[in-house]
Amino acid sequence: MKYVTFLLQIFMMLSLSNVMAQEPYIASKENLKAREWFQDAKFGLFVHWGVYSVLQDGEWVMQVQKIDKHNYEKQAQFFNPVDFNAAEWVALAKQAGIKYITITSKHHDGFCMFDSKHIDWDIVDRTHYGRDVLKMLADECHKQDIKLFFYYSILDWYHNDYYPRGQTGQYAKRPDNGDWYAYLDYVEAQLTELLTNYGHIAGIWFDGWWDKKEADWRLDRIYKLIHDLQPHCLIGNNHHVVPKPGEDFQMFEKDLPGKSTQDYNEGSEVSELPLEMCKTMSGGGAWGFNLLDTEFKTVKENIRDLVQAAGYNSNFLLNVGPMPNGEIQPEFEDTLKAMGKWLDIFGEAIYGTRGGPILPQPWGVTTHKDNKVFIHILDWSDTAFILPQMDRKILSVKLFHNQEKVNFTEHEFGTAIELPKQYLGMIDLVLEVELE
Repeated sequence: MKYVTFLLQIFMMLSLSNVMAQEPYIASKENLKAREWFQDAKFGLFVHWGVYSVLQDGEWVMQVQKIDKHNYEKQAQFFNPVDFNAAEWVALAKQAGIKYITITSKHHDGFCMFDSKHIDWDIVDRTHYGRDVLKMLADECHKQDIKLFFYYSILDWYHNDYYPRGQTGQYAKRPDNGDWYAYLDYVEAQLTELLTNYGHIAGIWFDGWWDKKEADWRLDRIYKLIHDLQPHCLIGNNHHVVPKPGEDFQMFEKDLPGKSTQDYNEGSEVSELPLEMCKTMSGGGAWGFNLLDTEFKTVKENIRDLVQAAGYNSNFLLNVGPMPNGEIQPEFEDTLKAMGKWLDIFGEAIYGTRGGPILPQPWGVTTHKDNKVFIHILDWSDTAFILPQMDRKILSVKLFHNQEKVNFTEHEFGTAIELPKQYLGMIDLVLEVELE
């Protein structure tokens, strides 16, 4: 009996130590400050760029065309982005009103767009170009005061130790064996490189968890590593489920927060964390460069996505897929510049705001800052506009773009506003409402 009691005591001590080891994540002061900045930023540029751009068929080409890893390796010899200019990329982002850039450091094909010492399947070791584009971009972002996030796929179709394999990567012809925890060690080693060799990194944008949902990803350990190396660094994970401990913002792929137009977003609850919606400028849905994609989102569509995201208290991360020579498509450049011109006028109703006091409506959304509410009317054709009742008295209503006063009358059912006919049909007719 004494022996049994002793074993029970040991078991309880081990159980207690295990509970103590899994302490809840408490964000640091630096991290909380970074979250606030992130929510104020509102507009980011997503960049999907890698060796896959050579085949000009999107970022999933290795999987879609069923290319094994040995044949896939050959395209690295053709990846020579001699026209890449980090200064021009960052300047374009600034001109577009973008506050941060999120770029693929490693996508599902395992190819690293940085100089990794833990594998030679990277841009420095395998291409004639032989230069670290992430280092150049990071230096330029720091110089021009644009924040930099690194996208990192924890799914890997190339690495032999990514085993047992998940839902994808079955055509790579890798050995039917591997050391899963050795692979996770590799992930941690690469994240350490990204967070020690490239200066201040604003965040890590993870993808690929969905490939092996039941696997032991050691996320708590990975997240701790990141926060230990750079406490301010924001962590997001594109897993399409409720945020996990250690994550600092919640992302929604091709969907507004809480919406489920995409199958993988069903059941994604909206958390209290900062939010981000990502979409691609490609009309065909490609994130990486696709030569046959000639249908692109219009300036109007992208601006409205930005506005709606802000109304849902979310950031908007807009994707481009650069060409294999290192240039961003002229069509994308033109759209970004046009969005920048719009933000030069309407940016105050977007940047630094939070979701407004009125929930998103069929006609549009609201944002707010201090005692001002910005009414973003996206779909309305009548000069008579009814604003739902708010909890404070309205002092004035103006057209935001020219500060022209607008007639209004308050009633029990809300506020009747007389919209000037000549402004109906704008991409976003913004009213500035000052509250008591």
